[in-house]
Amino acid sequence: MQINDILNNIGKKSKVSQREIAASSHQIRKNILKLCANKINQNTNLIIEANKIDVSVAKKNGLKNSYIDRLNLDEKRVKAMVKSLNDISKLPDPLERKLEEWERPNGLRITRRPTPLGVLGVIYESRPNVTADAAGLSIKSGNSVILKCGSDSFNSCEIISELIRKSLTECKVSSNVVQLVPSKNREVVDHMLKMSGIIDVIIPRGGRSLVEKVQSDSSVPVFSHLEGICHIYVDEFANFEKSVSVVVNGKMRRTGICGATESLLINRNIAKSFLPIIYSDLKASGCEMVGDKKSKSIISDMELAKEEDWSTEYLGPKISIKIVDDIVDAIKHIEKFGSQHTDAIMTENKANADIFTKSVDSAIVMVNASTQFADGGEFGLGAEIGISTGRLHARGPVSAEQLTSFKYVVHGNGQIRP
Repeated sequence: MQINDILNNIGKKSKVSQREIAASSHQIRKNILKLCANKINQNTNLIIEANKIDVSVAKKNGLKNSYIDRLNLDEKRVKAMVKSLNDISKLPDPLERKLEEWERPNGLRITRRPTPLGVLGVIYESRPNVTADAAGLSIKSGNSVILKCGSDSFNSCEIISELIRKSLTECKVSSNVVQLVPSKNREVVDHMLKMSGIIDVIIPRGGRSLVEKVQSDSSVPVFSHLEGICHIYVDEFANFEKSVSVVVNGKMRRTGICGATESLLINRNIAKSFLPIIYSDLKASGCEMVGDKKSKSIISDMELAKEEDWSTEYLGPKISIKIVDDIVDAIKHIEKFGSQHTDAIMTENKANADIFTKSVDSAIVMVNASTQFADGGEFGLGAEIGISTGRLHARGPVSAEQLTSFKYVVHGNGQIRP
């Protein structure tokens, strides 16, 4: 069977099953999610064994350590998937939110109600947990989803998706609500991007090249961000102890995620006292550092940063450091080199915190907290499909609520328009 035929068949099934899941009760959708969590939990060892095959092949192919880290599943990460599904199940029904209601002078009663987006196309690379998160959020929000995982994670994603499909069947709902494209062929992505009329929105999760391709080639609306060039600005009014802890966590907790801090900006008034402290702690944590000329004048053995360092998403234990004149200079730097993903300020000055949060145009702006909190689960949203940096429809963590649109329902009593 040709790729086009396979995907058209999947698309038709998705359209039909989406209407079914959208019409189901919230209780049924909750039951499905709880069963998904149980099945994944009960099959932890099978998932890890399948993942070992993927990781082994990836290592043989010489893929980067940061990529291997995102691909790897251990018991802790499988448990995190289980927790996410259970957390999603406990969220309020996104389809029963009260948006707005009003009555016109002529007696017409107008209600704005949530409605699912429809068929989601999720294209992702190395993270097998996206399979569970995307499926779980789709089920919760009454959408169906077509999953296209990377070839490197195929074995892991296949077993996770099959466990979810079995849960749907056991709850007497079509398993086609969740479908993993059974092909590693890269042509699948090209075809999915042209499936307007079947797929309602494309959500890419992966590196810059994948996201750029989706943004440039898709005839279907896209939720996406190119990369996570996240900054922490340490203000002159920052608490040093707090700032050191946050910066080290922001950079080193997990270096391969999009919420990892990639650039550190330090106010010049505290640079001579703060930079040696943070340099020592980051170095002890195994972090490589490059800095501007002012930074190097304070730490002589620090490598000099190149221009491209300010716009590089390292996804590894490396950070660029720049000394800035003031908060305005920091904001200008973020505006020039940032990716509008997540940026943070460390300060005990409320006025400066307010200036930063109002002026930095990122999807997530933080005050005195690690950029690694840029995550739907940490926001209490259960999970996320991704962090959207666009300005239309969804921005920030894309969770169940962001996977809905709305419609107007108008009730009358025989009114006619004069």
